[in-house]
Amino acid sequence: MKRIALSTLSLALLGATGVAHAQSSVTLYGLIDDSVQYIHNTVDASGKNANSVGLAAGNLQGSRWGMKGTEDLGGGLKTIFQLESGFNPNNGKMGNYNGTNALFGRQAYVGLTGDSWGTATIGRQYDPVVDLVQPLTGDNYFGSTFTTPGDVDNNDNSSRTNSAIKYTSPVWGGFQFEGMYALGGVAGQTGSGQTWSAAATYATGPFSIAAGYFLADNNSSATARKVSAATGASWSSTSDGTFDGSLINNTYSSAKSIGIAQVAAQYVAGPFTFGLRYSNAQYKPDGASTGFTSSEKYNVGGAYVGYQATPAMLVGLGYIYTKASGDTSATYNQVSLGADYSISKRTDFYLVGAYQHATGNQRAADGSSVQATASVGSYGVTSASSSQEILSLGIRHKF
Repeated sequence: MKRIALSTLSLALLGATGVAHAQSSVTLYGLIDDSVQYIHNTVDASGKNANSVGLAAGNLQGSRWGMKGTEDLGGGLKTIFQLESGFNPNNGKMGNYNGTNALFGRQAYVGLTGDSWGTATIGRQYDPVVDLVQPLTGDNYFGSTFTTPGDVDNNDNSSRTNSAIKYTSPVWGGFQFEGMYALGGVAGQTGSGQTWSAAATYATGPFSIAAGYFLADNNSSATARKVSAATGASWSSTSDGTFDGSLINNTYSSAKSIGIAQVAAQYVAGPFTFGLRYSNAQYKPDGASTGFTSSEKYNVGGAYVGYQATPAMLVGLGYIYTKASGDTSATYNQVSLGADYSISKRTDFYLVGAYQHATGNQRAADGSSVQATASVGSYGVTSASSSQEILSLGIRHKF
């Protein structure tokens, strides 16, 4: 990261206008993650299964650049801000979030932090479940290849929240909690499009555990949503949808609400890290929808083992079981493998891969019930088969 200290002249000018009168700093940072990726069982232009080889970015982490800064207000109180922009290094385009390109779509917030009372921020942010529960899962180490099929439970951080007010407590004896509420902003309908979330974590020695809940409401105004023939309406909320483009959950974009409960635990024993997690995600139907009339529920169980073979080499194994019920009855079994080798503090090479097998039935794009097809992790790569494999050889550089 490159730290840029505000000059004495800049501070003097800011002070003259009454904006700032204390020590301030701004940090410019970012990372680029790109790979050569092989996919077995994807769909060609004619809709038939085919294999592909191409460049794919954002396997371990999404490529980004950003700025964050602080101003010391004295007495242990500071002003903080962060602006973070996602991009695709293979075509230079800005990140796309729920169908919308946004300059600072990853994060954009400002707030206050104090040593004794915690941190309060407002703006576009991650929810508390992402902040506290996701770090204890395999996705935290190896990204999209190790996450839930379709990212139905937001384990890979597909969703961020606009207009959010968030509080993060200090750490008290290993315990910490977060709460967040996002204002819907709909005139005459206070709750329409709102989001709320809460999570807590506790760590003692080698053991950590975290749990939380996330609920996002769709905008109740049909005119605020894009109407489609298959689902009647699409997602429009303060939170981005958890839709990655796959058929696993993409046809539920008309849902009245998305509720996700998650719990994860982690234990570190020497060079080994063991993790277990469970989540329950529910997509409730909207009365205006013609796509589905029964709640779609996903129960997800996952396990992760990491081994720090050397100070530079981390290897990992993950398994995820995803069971859909209610509107459909699909089952997805996924096994993931990964290796990450650091050649410096800022540059590493990685090899990650996964195999997934799907059974049962799921919704097609036109709303009909079809045989379930595989789609590894949160890539959203469509397949016409019950199985799919993805292998990525890449490099990540942080600056």
